[in-house]
Amino acid sequence: MKHLIQKLVETVSPSGYEAPIRKVIREEIENCGAEIRVDALGNLIAVKGSPEGKKIMLSAHMDEIGLIVTHIDEKGFVRFLPIGGVSPSTCIGGRVRFLNGKTGIIFQEKPDEPGRVPAFDRLYIDVGAVDRSASGLRVGDVGVFDRPFWDLGDRLVSKAMDDRVGAAVLIETLKQLDQTPNQVSFVFSTQEEVGLRGATTAAFGIDPDIALSVDVTGTGDTPKGSRMAVSLGKGPAIKVRDGGMLSDPRIIDWMVKTAESSDIPYQLEILEGGTTDARAMQLTRAGVPAGCLSVPCRYIHSPSEMVDYNDVQNAVRLMRQLIAVEPDIM
Repeated sequence: MKHLIQKLVETVSPSGYEAPIRKVIREEIENCGAEIRVDALGNLIAVKGSPEGKKIMLSAHMDEIGLIVTHIDEKGFVRFLPIGGVSPSTCIGGRVRFLNGKTGIIFQEKPDEPGRVPAFDRLYIDVGAVDRSASGLRVGDVGVFDRPFWDLGDRLVSKAMDDRVGAAVLIETLKQLDQTPNQVSFVFSTQEEVGLRGATTAAFGIDPDIALSVDVTGTGDTPKGSRMAVSLGKGPAIKVRDGGMLSDPRIIDWMVKTAESSDIPYQLEILEGGTTDARAMQLTRAGVPAGCLSVPCRYIHSPSEMVDYNDVQNAVRLMRQLIAVEPDIM
């Protein structure tokens, strides 16, 4: 799966501009025997299985955090605002690639208080231009962090692991899925980073019986890091709670029993802040039993996010087992 993950993370597609990554994913899944469609909000939906079975919705968002141009001064320096959860502390010295191919470097004005993290209004992008007309950009252009994919053996590093690694898990699960008694909708959702928007509309249209998101989660295994019982390399995490939702206890129990009966390592996740597509799916229509399968990830929402390849592979194994039979949770 490493080549697939590299292809996904290196594609430039921030929230609201998912056409490039949607094209890449569609090419990967078009021969998997699924019915494929794109809805009004740009979600890519692939349906496979029996129409008589339980309707299961699986969602991994295909957008990534980014930035949008707000102003270009007469010298060609570019001002910007974030798209999604971008922190100024991870921006300074970072490189940016815009959808039109233009590149630049983020830096800051001379600080009034040295050592203090600046606000976005003190940051700018230098694209190497001598004036506004030479910048090659205009207000409204969007871009993402520009970082290469690193294969460190078991550890993989790149921008946009959140949540292209989740998309990779769904792609590989779909490729390996021969038969299922369920009607499974694989949703590659849009605009998650700016408010779970794609999953909200997709879930309303699908009206599932059960819903699972596949996303990344933080870890507690770095020096003086968060007090969190999740580590790289100890298996995918089964979400119990995050900042936006409580997983349905029946879903947690189903996932845990499936992992244990299949001898798949797993961890239980409680995330203090942040949430996933599971929140949107849980609240659709009259409500849906929902949960989340998480890939542990260090340095989330930075230009260099790190996952463990064994966790990714075990996430595929667990997801495949979960949808292979009809869930007995209702």
